[in-house]
Amino acid sequence: MPITTTKSAFWAGVRDGAPFMVVAGPFAMLFGVLATEAGLNLFEVMSFSVVVIAGAAQFTALQLMQDNAPVVIVLISALAVNLRVAMYSAALTPYLGSAPLWQRIFAAYLLVDQSYALSHAKYEAMPQMGVPQRMAYYFGTCTLVMMVWFGCSYAGAALGTALPADIPLDFALPIAFLSMVAPMVRTLPHLIAALVAILVSLVAVAVPYSLGLLIAGLAGMMAGAKAEVLLGKRQAP
Repeated sequence: MPITTTKSAFWAGVRDGAPFMVVAGPFAMLFGVLATEAGLNLFEVMSFSVVVIAGAAQFTALQLMQDNAPVVIVLISALAVNLRVAMYSAALTPYLGSAPLWQRIFAAYLLVDQSYALSHAKYEAMPQMGVPQRMAYYFGTCTLVMMVWFGCSYAGAALGTALPADIPLDFALPIAFLSMVAPMVRTLPHLIAALVAILVSLVAVAVPYSLGLLIAGLAGMMAGAKAEVLLGKRQAP
């Protein structure tokens, strides 16, 4: 369907973002339940979800808080998990950098894995889109996911421990990330980075305070960058 107006771009984003409700809902509800079990009240749970809007970082911080990790470790780990968002921002800047400041501020607040993955893919596939259409599409991808995220966070926190323990809500996290990451592994350096990160994370699983995740991420990025340099030299005339 052609995208010729901001309205059509917005609704295209809504349609493309709709499938992610399937994973965002259980993911948010699981966070609400676990946060309540960890001792947070309803206001604290909702403040966490509304202010941060970063599921992986929220779960990381929650786990470290339960482990009585130092506040500095909690903050560093949560920020490190979210470092990918800085890369997302850099990748979207060529497409959205000329938008009005208030739109960019709002877009930064809503920048999550789904909005980045869908928007970047759409912008590459349709380079003829103007900045207003790109921004409208971006906000469209966020609309349903954010509604579900906030609503299910509230539901999970309100229900607390009332949910049966055998409901497999935790399936949402790996499925969400696999569905977004897999299509992006397009080159050999991408594949090398992913494999190295996986192997290092398995080896470093015993590192305290979940710092093995940071080590694995750095190792993967270094391996991917090195592979890209080596391949570039081999392909050079």
